[in-house]
Amino acid sequence: MNPAATAKAFQEITPPLKTEEAYQEANRCLYCYDAPCIQACPTHIDVPRFIKQIASRNTIGSAMTILEANPMGHSCARVCPVEALCEGACVYWAWQQKPIQIGRLQRHATDFLHSKRLQPFEAGPDNGKKVAIVGAGPAGLSCATYLRRLGFAVTLFEAKPKPGGLNTYGIAEYKMTQETSLDEAAWALDLGVEIRCGTRVGEDISFDRLEKEFDAVFLGVGLGATETLGIAGEGLHGIHEALQFIEYIKNHEFSQIPPGKTTICIGAGNTAVDVVTQAKRLGTPRVVMAYRRGPEEMPAYDYEYELAKADAVEFLWNVTPVAILGKTRVEAVRFAKTHSLKGKLTLLPRSEFDIPCDRVVKAIGQKKRRDLLSLVADLELDAKGRVRVDPVSLETTNPRFFAGGDAVNGGSEVVNAAADGKRAALGIFRYLFPGSQPNPEHAAWIDTIEPTPKKPETPHVLAKV
Repeated sequence: MNPAATAKAFQEITPPLKTEEAYQEANRCLYCYDAPCIQACPTHIDVPRFIKQIASRNTIGSAMTILEANPMGHSCARVCPVEALCEGACVYWAWQQKPIQIGRLQRHATDFLHSKRLQPFEAGPDNGKKVAIVGAGPAGLSCATYLRRLGFAVTLFEAKPKPGGLNTYGIAEYKMTQETSLDEAAWALDLGVEIRCGTRVGEDISFDRLEKEFDAVFLGVGLGATETLGIAGEGLHGIHEALQFIEYIKNHEFSQIPPGKTTICIGAGNTAVDVVTQAKRLGTPRVVMAYRRGPEEMPAYDYEYELAKADAVEFLWNVTPVAILGKTRVEAVRFAKTHSLKGKLTLLPRSEFDIPCDRVVKAIGQKKRRDLLSLVADLELDAKGRVRVDPVSLETTNPRFFAGGDAVNGGSEVVNAAADGKRAALGIFRYLFPGSQPNPEHAAWIDTIEPTPKKPETPHVLAKV
């Protein structure tokens, strides 16, 4: 695809608010005293405050309020599932009215700050301690930001050539560009964070060495490769892992995914939606999403499902692949029909059928990074392969190591990773300076951390508006 065609095909589906639109929307907010939107946000951004600041035309102050609680607020404004979090908790739903467009207002504020090339914060005075962060994704960048504000020397170790993690490599381009992710990462790096990209901890440098050279280590390693289907033909050409497929698009490496006639995506989570909608934008005539259960059990958010339907994606429900057919390249997928009852899945006998295709994308979840994490001495994992941590400090069973993000929660949102980075930064401070209190000038963000984390309440959506 040429640059002009790429820009058109992957243009943002949610445009920014114009200045007067933002003022008008901000003035709809009721500035609720008990603000359910704050509680619904994992980072506890003071939503009424930042919206009021927009209404009073203090846009820089609004951005500062957002980033104080969430240094990844620039990306979260684009990719957060606001329908299930802050906007889903808006009191306007109770009156059958459209909720405040919190996500778009947040973007308005952070975009303005970025357009002015302003650094929202400054590093604290050097406290003499060094922290290593493994992984420069949202959890690692968040942790780095708060640690620098507390005066720690911070070194980020990132395996990829660029920072940002899934924000840079794994989110649909029409939701957020790679440039936006890198611009946000620069806010953390500009605080004096050292970053070593292209460095694989466990291979290029050992965890033992990190433990010797640094006072504490934060693990923001995310998840690993896509799970395997375990069926015949899985090694044929034309089969992709979902995140690799998305990364080709993010990097504009379209030669790696040449045009085809039919793409079949296995899975029905939010990543699968990113795959099928982008496959459509690549010009693929027929795109099919296949899921082993029914639509009522699909993991993707409802609004993601609606997006896929709007892009004319086809859906195959209650089917599972039993073989991928072809000689050297994929030519078809053989499915069998399934039946789901009370969570139990069974294959229906003599129900197999084939669908011709020239590309298959696997979006069936990612593996936990057991092999990598097993290299950390005394680090315990739970039965699902997630790092065991103290829920308040995020300290692991090895007291020198802290962890957050997908490695701990098994796979969640950018905003959850940002919240973990913030909580871990405070945990590291308290571990290295027991009994001390951070300088309030650089630690106002501590008030946005709950004593113990909890899941947001179910949004009280009564009807779609």
